[in-house]
Amino acid sequence: MDIEGFVRREINIKDQKTIEKILSERIIEHKDLNPEKASKMAQAVIEEVKNTLKIQGLEDEFLKELMEVHGADISMGKMGVGSRGAGDFFVHRKIAEIVASSSTSSFINPTAQDDGGVVKVHAPEDKMFITTAVDGIHSRLSEYPFLGGFHVARAALRDVCVMGSDPVAIISDLHLADDGDVGKLFDFTAGVAAISELVKVPIVAGSTLRVGGDMVLGDRLVSAVGAIGVSPHPPTARKRAEAGDIILLTEGSGGGTITTTAIYHGLFDVVEETMDIDFILASEAIMQEGLLPQVHAMTDVTNGGLRGDAHEISTTTGLGMEFYQEKIRKMINPRVLEMLEKLNIDPLGVSVDSLMIIAPEEVALQSKKVIRKAGVKVEEIGVVNNSGSPIMIKEDGSKEELRPLFREAAYTKIKKLVGDTTPEDFELMKQKVQQAAQKSIAKKDRVVQSIKGN
Repeated sequence: MDIEGFVRREINIKDQKTIEKILSERIIEHKDLNPEKASKMAQAVIEEVKNTLKIQGLEDEFLKELMEVHGADISMGKMGVGSRGAGDFFVHRKIAEIVASSSTSSFINPTAQDDGGVVKVHAPEDKMFITTAVDGIHSRLSEYPFLGGFHVARAALRDVCVMGSDPVAIISDLHLADDGDVGKLFDFTAGVAAISELVKVPIVAGSTLRVGGDMVLGDRLVSAVGAIGVSPHPPTARKRAEAGDIILLTEGSGGGTITTTAIYHGLFDVVEETMDIDFILASEAIMQEGLLPQVHAMTDVTNGGLRGDAHEISTTTGLGMEFYQEKIRKMINPRVLEMLEKLNIDPLGVSVDSLMIIAPEEVALQSKKVIRKAGVKVEEIGVVNNSGSPIMIKEDGSKEELRPLFREAAYTKIKKLVGDTTPEDFELMKQKVQQAAQKSIAKKDRVVQSIKGN
């Protein structure tokens, strides 16, 4: 429970005594405190929040703007942020615009909507491309920290690999709420360390803090793991795809999303299917064979499933893609596919953690050979063309345009209740989000100019 957030919501609705009483009761639910101590804590939070409200009366407009938020009046949940669908993709593009508005630049930046970012540096003898990526733990794996750490570390390394980089370091940022058992920290770190040991990439740095400090009660775990990779070659970014390229797909057994689906439906045996490093083995096989400079693009089938990735690639490149449904189904782990179909979850709308490779025909043929030699299943599942949109050829011969849903396919009961239909006012929502992003860019510009002026 966010006790500061509660006070901020209620401060202009209820009287202070009522807020204090409710908050004291909530604190006692989480803390072994007597009513007097809980009441004092509630009073302290209320006093602190009341002090912050004085910001609204500041005469110094610059200082006031520094501390006020240019709200969009659209919540994360309503916009579908983090749910890997149309709403999430839109917000990420706005974030990328803010990044792009700075005077700095990189070889691959967030505007490309790629798996990782890349900077080019000039080493003493040659140029070097450095790739960075960061992923957050799946929110529903807070109670299963080892699995959370394992899958988020693998995801970060995966994002570096698909950019054509050789992973060299892992970093970890871990936040556990005030009432969380410190054992969760250790279990999470052990999960990250398991991946580190399996792929022989060291954990080099990290940070451990409480979620919201004293202001959040409970034991929720949130975290992120980052990875750094290096390569002497330009990245295998999505924008390099060309018409005529062959699309390959490795077998996917899923990661955090599939693990969550299995756990919360009581299908625990499927969890074991997700515990592998096949993706990284496939990437390494291509690197070691020296094929990377000839591969046009690589990506992982994660954000919103194949629907989301195909849409993002087409949007970035302006090209089209043709996929074959029957071949894609064969590249989903049989037990995972069985679970998804049993639960009526669209296999094309969830993260199955396959490696998708886009390359000229001869390079694709060589890639298949080395990946299979590494013990990983891989098949040709489609081609790139100039149609401008991703199309699925179904088993009955009919065609369907692959479009991301507003949210990724609902894979838990609560997600099914939330739904994945596009809100009727989605266009208005996008306008409000766009305006908020523009105001944040303007705010950044004013702060930068002020500091430079001083």
